[in-house]
Amino acid sequence: MINKFTTLAEAVKLVRQGDMLALGGMTLYRRPVAFVRELIRQGTSDLTLLAFTAGFASDLLVGAGLVSRVRTCYFGLEAFGLAPMFTKLASAGKVKIIEETEASIAFGLRATLAGVGFMPGQGWLETDLLKVRPDVRLVDDPYSGRRYVAFPAIRPDVAVIHARLADPSGNAVLGGNLAVDQELSMAADRVIITAEQVVDKLEERADIVGLRVRAVVEAPGGARPTSCYPDYPLDAAEILRYVETCASGGFAEYLREFINSEFPIHNVQ
Repeated sequence: MINKFTTLAEAVKLVRQGDMLALGGMTLYRRPVAFVRELIRQGTSDLTLLAFTAGFASDLLVGAGLVSRVRTCYFGLEAFGLAPMFTKLASAGKVKIIEETEASIAFGLRATLAGVGFMPGQGWLETDLLKVRPDVRLVDDPYSGRRYVAFPAIRPDVAVIHARLADPSGNAVLGGNLAVDQELSMAADRVIITAEQVVDKLEERADIVGLRVRAVVEAPGGARPTSCYPDYPLDAAEILRYVETCASGGFAEYLREFINSEFPIHNVQ
């Protein structure tokens, strides 16, 4: 078994300028926030951000100016409202939005896993989405003659997934909501696992197999202020503070505080 244990600073070097970066987790749950903090510190830019749903960590990357394109079916903070920096920069035309839905991302990843250039589906038929995504085409089923949407394969350059537990070889236990992290771990060229704890041997069944993992980082509290069930809940106070700070024009100050601290201020104990 190959030991892939490393530091955040070294793992972030696997992300290169212009990469498609996929962030694991879902909305405000189990997001790789510690990794995003280090990525902002190192300043790797011109990224295409891929997230099944995008939230706090994604908004920080957009606000920091590292993201030029966004591919997601949802970008927001759930009950806390809109993602402030994405909303601001996207409205100003400073971030390109590649329209996606649950279907297009799921089928795109599935095509990559199947080793084909596209995956047919019925989503988007009779909608205007095809007008804003001219790269997505229609195909005819050679057996039934029915017409389907050919969703192009999506292959992220890097996927970063936060786990509850991992071993040095990259096998990881996610715990609870898997989101599309298993698919990301198999579709991406480079996979990075950050974990609350890295142990010599997993006693639980792994949700992610370490074969394609390039780096494993121990990052206790690494999802805060998002949650990591069952280790800690969502830090609602910190998310609310972020929203209010951005609303008053204080994102730059928040970002300086964020990248200079080990963890967000209002950690839930």
